[in-house]
Amino acid sequence: MQVPFPCSLYYSMYGHVEKLAQEIKKGAASVEGVEVPETLPEEVLGKMGAPPKTDAPIITADELATADGFVFGFPTRFGMMPAQFKAFLNSTGGLWRTQQLAGKPAGIFYSTGSQGGEQETTALTAITQLVHHGMIFIPIGYTFGAGMFEMENVKDGSPYGAGTYAGDGSRQPSQLELDQAFHQGKYLASITKKLKKEQAA
Repeated sequence: MQVPFPCSLYYSMYGHVEKLAQEIKKGAASVEGVEVPETLPEEVLGKMGAPPKTDAPIITADELATADGFVFGFPTRFGMMPAQFKAFLNSTGGLWRTQQLAGKPAGIFYSTGSQGGEQETTALTAITQLVHHGMIFIPIGYTFGAGMFEMENVKDGSPYGAGTYAGDGSRQPSQLELDQAFHQGKYLASITKKLKKEQAA
């Protein structure tokens, strides 16, 4: 069984979201029978002075209907997803009208500039997009185990999903943050696979 599982990305200025997405992709691909295509919109890259993008393909809103599950990643902007990603979701009105995404599992992950970067409000405001489509929000909860309780080192991420702190851009995702992203991908892909199998039965 092949389960498409795209990571839809808004490219963060310093590439932090992409680094987490790569780990989520690896985690999802570690589940037997799961196929993981990836997406990368390129809005405002030139204006942001972002580094060159990878060769990840760009997905259109209509293509979302072909996937069995999603992990949406974006940097935080003033406590919520950036306007560019919101504009992408705003373009899914046709899918909403026909509820083509209803019942599909979806998770989120993010990158914030600081420890006070409103990680929780970013997650909470993103969930509203999933709810209107009837998607099933799959948080990671505390399934990452001891890694969720790290207190000695700086670590982003929460029960809502994987995360990393970007700071001024010089800080890169820690190994623990990357491990949490891998876990999220594997966890969400496993649930997506189970749901797909039950629907096929």
